[in-house]
Amino acid sequence: MKGPRRMFSTHPLKQILKDSIADWDHDGTPQNVRQNFWKIINCGTLALGAEVLASGTEWKIVYHRCKSRFCPSCGARAAALWQEELEAALPDIPYVEIVFTMPKVFWAILQQNPSLLPDLPALGAATIEFLAKAKYGVRVILMVVQQTYGGFLNFYPHLHTLASAGGLKISSGRWIARLNFDKHELMLAWRYALLAYLDEAIKADVLKSDLSKDELRKMLETEGERIWNVFVGRSVSKRIVVDHIGRYIRKPPIAQRRLRRISDEEIWSQITPMARP
Repeated sequence: MKGPRRMFSTHPLKQILKDSIADWDHDGTPQNVRQNFWKIINCGTLALGAEVLASGTEWKIVYHRCKSRFCPSCGARAAALWQEELEAALPDIPYVEIVFTMPKVFWAILQQNPSLLPDLPALGAATIEFLAKAKYGVRVILMVVQQTYGGFLNFYPHLHTLASAGGLKISSGRWIARLNFDKHELMLAWRYALLAYLDEAIKADVLKSDLSKDELRKMLETEGERIWNVFVGRSVSKRIVVDHIGRYIRKPPIAQRRLRRISDEEIWSQITPMARP
């Protein structure tokens, strides 16, 4: 390992971004990403301006914050406010977490075709809506959170879906308090939806890949015969749902408090097991 191991400053993400400016501040990085990185670097500094608060005996400079939700400081406050609004809007009923994953062979394809990622949440939602209607004749409350990274910040596309544990009967308008989300049925419906979507992308010639169309179709056929991993959790409260969603979509991928040390080539972080609600 090259370079000494050293402790982070009180703002480790700023230090990481400053040390790696040459790696991301160029035309190959999306403009919105570069803007947010610079906001984090300049957050709480004179670069964004400041206010001077003074009395007859003392004075203090208060530096402006960047207001980026990717900033560990500004993002945490924005996330807390957003979670309060979401909790007020959601009905006070139990919810169930459903996680849709996909075989590893599709990760590289989606990483090479990022334009396809925005369509995945709709596929996950349609999967649950279809089964809820076909099996129980009900409509459910759905929130789909797409995550494209894993616990080690590797590219790992999957969906965290939170559905109401009950549903509204379409024919009578009566609320059905308890639904049974069968993991195998969900897996079959999700597998069919994603494979059909990718097959249409191949037919439309919009899928970039080093593989030929025949090889891609063979891959879809092979993965269509395998069992995919789908997780169905127990019923949880609205408060847990709100905290869970906020952790994934309103904060940076890794908490600043988990960053421990840095060298010229590596970053050490405290990895904690993923808690299931």
